[in-house]
Amino acid sequence: MLRFLTAGESHGPALTAILDGVPAGLPLAPSVIDLELARRQKGYGSGGRMKIEKDTVQILSGVMAGETTGAPIALLVVNDDHVKWKGKAVEALTTPRPGHADLTGAVKYGYRDLRPTLERSSARETTMRVAAGAVCKHLLVQFGIRVGGYVKAIGEVEADFGGTSYEVRFEEAEASDVRCPDPVAAAKMRARIEEIIHGKDTLGGILEIVALNLPIGLGSYAQWDRRLEARLAQAVLSVQAMKGVEIGDAFENARRPGTQAHDAIHLGADGNLLRPSDHAGGTEGGVTNGQPLVIRAAMKPIATTLNPQHTVDLATGEEGPTTYERSDFCPVPRAVPILEAMVAFVLADALLEKLGGDSIAEMKPRFETLRRANLQDLPMDNTAHVWWP
Repeated sequence: MLRFLTAGESHGPALTAILDGVPAGLPLAPSVIDLELARRQKGYGSGGRMKIEKDTVQILSGVMAGETTGAPIALLVVNDDHVKWKGKAVEALTTPRPGHADLTGAVKYGYRDLRPTLERSSARETTMRVAAGAVCKHLLVQFGIRVGGYVKAIGEVEADFGGTSYEVRFEEAEASDVRCPDPVAAAKMRARIEEIIHGKDTLGGILEIVALNLPIGLGSYAQWDRRLEARLAQAVLSVQAMKGVEIGDAFENARRPGTQAHDAIHLGADGNLLRPSDHAGGTEGGVTNGQPLVIRAAMKPIATTLNPQHTVDLATGEEGPTTYERSDFCPVPRAVPILEAMVAFVLADALLEKLGGDSIAEMKPRFETLRRANLQDLPMDNTAHVWWP
């Protein structure tokens, strides 16, 4: 029901996106999107490109008088760095970087220069994911749903959040230049990034994305491609340098017995069904269960390093060092809003699938009538049935 495409190259004139399926009646101004674009450009460990670009969006269609119309929304962000490349001869790139798409792209498309791969596979493309995702986050907010994130680990330095609420984590992460709400760990992360910069290397890490106030029933177990965890995993792993994902305590649960891995169900005084834990991370059987949705992603150290790596020059056939292309040293803090955007897109799509409707005005009354996890909304026959007579 909701879909988007991006287009553009890292050093081309502009980046574009078309977001289709947004219902009518959503108040939307460029400032909503610009806020998320600015977040994407902040984070200690960023490279020189972030000092050049000041990303702002132009909304070219799908919004009139400050509200969405239900038509496709066309978004454009100009590349300020393009003026340095336009009409100029660019030195050929023939030394593929290990871990990058340089070599696989050349084999797949038959390029005689590796730069076309670099231009499109670059994380610069995520500018438009964040732009489209900002609209999706804004849509979710209309229903009280909040998507936020923060850095859990950079390299070997891992944060300890204790019992801090997710809302506080979101806020404190934005006050940190490494987007970590644990101030002790954040200081160590910053020091580790400094070491990496001086060592001309790169660092990866673990990010945590959380969605709050989701209704029960998004997604489905009826078909493999409608399971919400599967849709979320694809969206997260589609982001450059993401190599792993888990929902809830997935890997810890793999080490626990079943009685310790699952979230017990208790009955509250008001008839609500309560969960004292959230090991499942907010989904059961491919469907949201009303608990916070918790997603962790593993981001590898990016492939472009100042300290050369061993490769083969495809033009000369000789082994030698890689050629450096301007990049980040640690993009983990900047990846938080990117993953938030992708998660928000999947959740907005699932919400539209659940509610239906062509406008916000149609969707809101339906949202208010969704079933909850309480005895009143779950009448049971408590009688035997003949299922296949």
